[in-house]
Amino acid sequence: MVELVELARSDFEAAAEAEVGYVPIEQRACWAEYEATIPGRTPWGCFRITDGNATVGFVSFLDYETHGYHYLRSAHGPMWLEQPDAAREQELLQGLATAIHKRDGKVVFARIAVKNDVACTSPTLSTVPYDQTVIIDLNGGAEDILSRMKTRGRRDVRKALRESPVTCADETERAAQSFQEYYQIMVETGERDGFVPAPISDYEDMIRILGEKHCRVFAGRTEDGTVVTWSIVTISGGRAVRYYAASRSNTMRMHVTDKLVYEECCMLHDLGCTDYDMMGIGSDFSPTLMGLNEFKCKFSKEVHEVAPDRDLVVNKGRYGLLVTAKKARTKILGH
Repeated sequence: MVELVELARSDFEAAAEAEVGYVPIEQRACWAEYEATIPGRTPWGCFRITDGNATVGFVSFLDYETHGYHYLRSAHGPMWLEQPDAAREQELLQGLATAIHKRDGKVVFARIAVKNDVACTSPTLSTVPYDQTVIIDLNGGAEDILSRMKTRGRRDVRKALRESPVTCADETERAAQSFQEYYQIMVETGERDGFVPAPISDYEDMIRILGEKHCRVFAGRTEDGTVVTWSIVTISGGRAVRYYAASRSNTMRMHVTDKLVYEECCMLHDLGCTDYDMMGIGSDFSPTLMGLNEFKCKFSKEVHEVAPDRDLVVNKGRYGLLVTAKKARTKILGH
């Protein structure tokens, strides 16, 4: 029988690191503290997942309240001790859904990482999940990092190092003092790429609460000191993740971001990171993300598969109503 055994956050992180190894940033206490600053989001608890007397995994949940209902979010969770096959994952997730409902009857579903397309889960009602990503190997020196890129990536980086009119640096301390100049570029990027950035306070809180150990800001500036490209990078264990990034439209053809990504790789290596996750590309599973592939895929010869987000249905009746409402809304909007 699958059960959720609640742990104190410090005990949870220590146990997960000891028994699983890598703990994604979203499963850590600092991430729960950061998310709690966003309206409608509350830490729900962190747990050892047991089946009978055996530990099978760990998971940290946040409660999201939106449009009058509650769901749980666990980015990159559960963390399984051993990745289950489809039949075993179905069995474990059905047990997990029962345990969640027993603990909190208002939860409609849990959005979690699910490797296999199992019957107790559904495609996410919202967000765009991905099942592939690019991970840059940071081992070795600067030339080793460059040598593992595709030919096009090496060519673009070398050209950027020769010609790109920016100086790249770790600007975490500067960004923590004021994020305003960086945020202006995110607004410009959103207007260009068709999205609305989160409020500036979200980025400021992320940098402040995660702290330098778990969050860095890298930026490229022109000779006159103007920032034209930047990234917010999370760090957990040896893995860095390029969480947010933005760039000025008028410098995109100057390979400023190619230079920044490469310089980030070198700086992250010096910080002790062993790999750098570019955080999602397009595939048959997520075709709307295909526009990301041309840029991200040149930095590595390999593509890594990851468990994409799916909705684990906890309350079938209420979830069915949400699905019906979404279909009706999509029909009205015509897409």
